[in-house]
Amino acid sequence: MIRPLPGGSAHALAAVLLWSTVAAAFKLSLRYLEPPQLLLISTGVSTLFLGSLLLARRQLHALVVLPRRDWLRSAGLGLLNPCIYYLVLFAAYDRLPAQQAQPLNYTWALVLAWLSALLLGQRLLRWDVVAGFICYAGVLVVATRGDVLSLHFDDTLGVGLALGSTVIWALYWIGVTRDDVDPVQRLFLNFLLALPPVTVVCVMTSGLPPLSWPGLAGAVYVGLFEMGLTFVLWLTALQRASNASRVANLIFLSPFLSLVFIHYLVGEPVEVATSLGLVIIVAGLVLQKWGAKD
Repeated sequence: MIRPLPGGSAHALAAVLLWSTVAAAFKLSLRYLEPPQLLLISTGVSTLFLGSLLLARRQLHALVVLPRRDWLRSAGLGLLNPCIYYLVLFAAYDRLPAQQAQPLNYTWALVLAWLSALLLGQRLLRWDVVAGFICYAGVLVVATRGDVLSLHFDDTLGVGLALGSTVIWALYWIGVTRDDVDPVQRLFLNFLLALPPVTVVCVMTSGLPPLSWPGLAGAVYVGLFEMGLTFVLWLTALQRASNASRVANLIFLSPFLSLVFIHYLVGEPVEVATSLGLVIIVAGLVLQKWGAKD
């Protein structure tokens, strides 16, 4: 008899599987769209999805009575995510192979710990420092394709953009620390208020997106499964889990599954250096997570 998965695990596994596909979706979509164009469509799709979800839950009206400071805060957070974060991230994917951009972006959890210590006064554990050396050793392996001693990068700007995206993402999560607004409501407001600046950036840089069905389909996929639905699945998993830490550990499956999708959907041969570097990065993150319980 097949036993049902523990509370939250099914949602978490679904979220991990969907997130594992988005690196390939980024790369495929960017064959037809410029980064600002991809951001405009995906932001619009995510806004529609989150708004429809809140409407179905009868929570949309609650946003009207939020104080003005919450709307202003959402406007500021929306500039970080989705506006600046995804512009930088998509630009990194546009310049780098997906198998390089994805592991580099995955170090955001480490950057979050460091910036939390710097900006919030939280204690920086020795494991955070050790994990940093380990993770960025893995970053060097990935970014130099294993030729670490040469310190040669195929695209230095692309590597900088991928690593820079981790700082922006960490700043966003620090910004929502101790937030008393429902996370789905907050995310909807962020995306809604980010639409005007995203539209302006798109029109002024790349122009409106072309009517290319592969590009539009990819952007819709990104809007749903990177920015919208998957976030809701992950929140639901954490809320229903009897042990949130065990559910959260499932996220470490995502970068390895992502390499499979990158190989078969994008057609990138996965290099040995990428796999080795990713193992090193994840080992550092696991060590950091384990050390935080010490």
